[in-house]
Amino acid sequence: MQAATWLRKLSGRRPAGEAIQAGPAVRRILIVGSPNVGKSALFGRLTGCYATVSNYPGTTVAVSRGRTKLIPGGAEVIDTPGLYSLLPITEEERVARAALVAESPAAVVHVVDAKNLGRMVSLTIQLVEAGLPVVLALNMWDEAAELGIRINVHRLAEALGVPVVATVATEGAGLSLLVERIAEARAPVKGVRVDYGPVLEGAVGRIARLLGHGPGLSSRARALLLLQGDPDEQLRVQKDLGPDAAVRIRRIIDDAARASGHSPPYLVAMARKACADEILSRAVEFPSDERRSLRETLSCLSMNPLTGLPLLALVLYFGLYKFVGDLGAGTLVDWLETAFEQYVNPQVNAAAEWLIPWAWLRDLVGGDFGIITLGIRYAVAIVLPIVGTFFIAFSILEDSGYLPRLAMLMDRVFKKIGLNGRAVIPMVLGLGCATMATMVTRTLESKRERLIATLLLALAVPCSAQMGVILGLVAGHPAALAVWAGVVLSIFLIVGRAAARVMPGDPPQFYMELPPLRLPRPRNILLKTYTRMVWYFKEILPLFVLASVFIWAGRLTGLFDLAVGAIKPVVRLIGLPDEAAVAFLFGFFRRDYGAAGLFDIHRQGMLTGNQLAVAAITLTLFLPCIAQFLIMKKEQGLRVTLLVSGFVLAVAVATGFAVHTALALLGVEL
Repeated sequence: MQAATWLRKLSGRRPAGEAIQAGPAVRRILIVGSPNVGKSALFGRLTGCYATVSNYPGTTVAVSRGRTKLIPGGAEVIDTPGLYSLLPITEEERVARAALVAESPAAVVHVVDAKNLGRMVSLTIQLVEAGLPVVLALNMWDEAAELGIRINVHRLAEALGVPVVATVATEGAGLSLLVERIAEARAPVKGVRVDYGPVLEGAVGRIARLLGHGPGLSSRARALLLLQGDPDEQLRVQKDLGPDAAVRIRRIIDDAARASGHSPPYLVAMARKACADEILSRAVEFPSDERRSLRETLSCLSMNPLTGLPLLALVLYFGLYKFVGDLGAGTLVDWLETAFEQYVNPQVNAAAEWLIPWAWLRDLVGGDFGIITLGIRYAVAIVLPIVGTFFIAFSILEDSGYLPRLAMLMDRVFKKIGLNGRAVIPMVLGLGCATMATMVTRTLESKRERLIATLLLALAVPCSAQMGVILGLVAGHPAALAVWAGVVLSIFLIVGRAAARVMPGDPPQFYMELPPLRLPRPRNILLKTYTRMVWYFKEILPLFVLASVFIWAGRLTGLFDLAVGAIKPVVRLIGLPDEAAVAFLFGFFRRDYGAAGLFDIHRQGMLTGNQLAVAAITLTLFLPCIAQFLIMKKEQGLRVTLLVSGFVLAVAVATGFAVHTALALLGVEL
């Protein structure tokens, strides 16, 4: 029997989109859970929208908000960042916990991967201990069933003391029953209670009495957080109860540690694990057959260096080089460029000549640097097809579950440069948009890791548009492509290694939930690609127009020519023709804008193979674009941003000069 059919039976066959008619209105529904468990898919099913994203108050971490009409009276649904425990480590976890305290949720939907309950039910226990109105959603139920994992929902609900619903969020299965349980959600009266032993239980009781009752988490949950050394809770005690109470609580914790002979955090973790194991032993049956499925075999192969690296090479070759480079930057760009050159630009210039009598104003619209003939042409004819094909490729990788496995594969390498495998995610996102990726660095655990990742993103991770155009530039010169890739990768590793040595801090740790490998769903790919394309037209296209206006104003005032004149000596230093100075000036506005300028020069036959390699390397390592600069300032501060930008510019020019000189001395012609 198919999992979706079984789930419809479990949920009483109510259609997924039908609103229930009973139960009080819910004002706020919080969706919580580990990364990669389907929170966003469930959010989309409940609200009907992909995401409405905004930064959480007082932070730079974004949450998604939407409205649902499935519950009478409506409700606001909040999709929180990934959360492993109520004791936070990353900024994302702090925001998720802050939402649990500040939003006063009428229901907290804890979404878990039904295949990995053993790792996730501990958070469910913590949420119940916190006195929150929890509903447990066993997502990916179909995949658990395929693996032969049998979960007795009723026994699990009885043991935890909260409603439990089996779901397949991507198909909407189990949604109507989940909505019903959400509307009925209440703080658990007889929820699961972990026994932490007489010593810790005594300490928890004394601390809870000092804390008293208040909004947010229960006094028992707050006492347990204090026992585990949570700094945020310690500050809250100092603020609300004063230093005397903080000292008394500190003494209780120290006494408990001495009496137990172990650290309280260890004892708390072990007690919760024992409780979770006991619950699951009664409610879950695992298959006795230990044979690996094809999916598990592929998963292991993708994370083993001997097989994972060749697989990564295939992904990069077919996904980026052939699909983005050949199709996007080759076929599609040629077609659109021809359309602009033959039809759009002549019509625009003719219309401007007829309608605008002043030559200086005509240049704002048409001519060599007009808004339409340059800005719109670059954005639509050169960058758009490259960005579009990259977004499709990235959505396929994202939906397949490959990216977390890539993080596992690269963890050992990344630790050499002061990062861990988790940093693969912002680095891969940087191949789409470095601005977006710089924001995602906030998910890294330490300030040191965030700074190293920000530096590497600004220096050696080209965005999709820039990389696509560069791939289009060097696609016909395999040797130039090899030099570009080798030099940029070397700079990435050398600078990262040096930064890891210079910046103080502890070696990074790594943990990540692995979603299942699956065939990408066309609906998900189309939805993700569409959302990102809308973002491109809203956020990036106006920047191209604005850059054209700046260039027009610069040419009108003479500042543009002065800037080009100042850049020409640097361009000559790295062996490029003077015309490349204009492309590098464009790069100050956006790096992909500069790459598009180089693409124009190359199409005119003005660059040799050696010059292509030098230009591609220098522009890849060039200054961050304006948008990325502003995000860096927001994340790291103005001083750090200026230092990073100056360092990046110096490395770019020095590397370009070194490659040009080396090729000349060796007599190599690429």
